[in-house]
Amino acid sequence: MKGDTTTIKLNKSTKKRLDSFKEYKRETYEEILDKILYILNVCKMSPLKARVKLIKIDRQHKENTQRLEE
Repeated sequence: MKGDTTTIKLNKSTKKRLDSFKEYKRETYEEILDKILYILNVCKMSPLKARVKLIKIDRQHKENTQRLEE
């Protein structure tokens, strides 16, 4: 549904929490929210699979953060 966009208000702390899910610098909030919703749905059926996905996201985030600090 490209073109069907809306604006939502977030607390700065919520935005910061969403930023922590970024796997790469230019990842959009749409992509982040899709990823979070996907993980929540997977949790219902396979908590282990969801945990593996979260570990992958965390690892990627740490790698990207280290690259930016160099």
